Amino acid sequence: MSDKPNTLVKIGLVNPKSPTNVGGVMRAAGCYQADEILYTGKRYALAAKHRGEQYNTDTKKAKLHIPLTATDNLLNARTDGVKLVCVDLVEGAVPLPDFDHPDKAIYVFGPEDGTIDQDIIDSADAVVYVPTIGCMNLASSVNVLLYDRMAKTASLKASDELIRQSRDTNNRVKVRS
Repeated sequence: MSDKPNTLVKIGLVNPKSPTNVGGVMRAAGCYQADEILYTGKRYALAAKHRGEQYNTDTKKAKLHIPLTATDNLLNARTDGVKLVCVDLVEGAVPLPDFDHPDKAIYVFGPEDGTIDQDIIDSADAVVYVPTIGCMNLASSVNVLLYDRMAKTASLKASDELIRQSRDTNNRVKVRS
């Protein structure tokens, strides 16, 4: 998403618990060109250390070009001009379809089995939620948010060239006129 110099997209994960979900977040970050993934807590690092690559879902190897960085505090990661946007099922939040994305943002997501801490919600420039019946998986939520941002900002124009760059090598199917 940082194809324009005035944009920045970071994803902040509050104490994620599994390499499966963090790998899925990394894959989403690669698909939608996020700049960095930050995470707090020790659960992910511990699980990744003991489970290794067996549960890694970053099959496109986004971690080779998108930093995955541990941090003690996501609030400290915010710099001037970067908006903090929390994404969670929080009462009073704005539905994602009604949300206008800032050019520069850190999108913070809660853990799979919890929520974002109140102090982070209180410090946010915006709090949004994805309208669903029930809650989505962490990686799915990140995918939906990043897709919504891309669709609304038109940072990637739909084209056959985009399709050719994005699809797997096993896919060469075309729509016939």
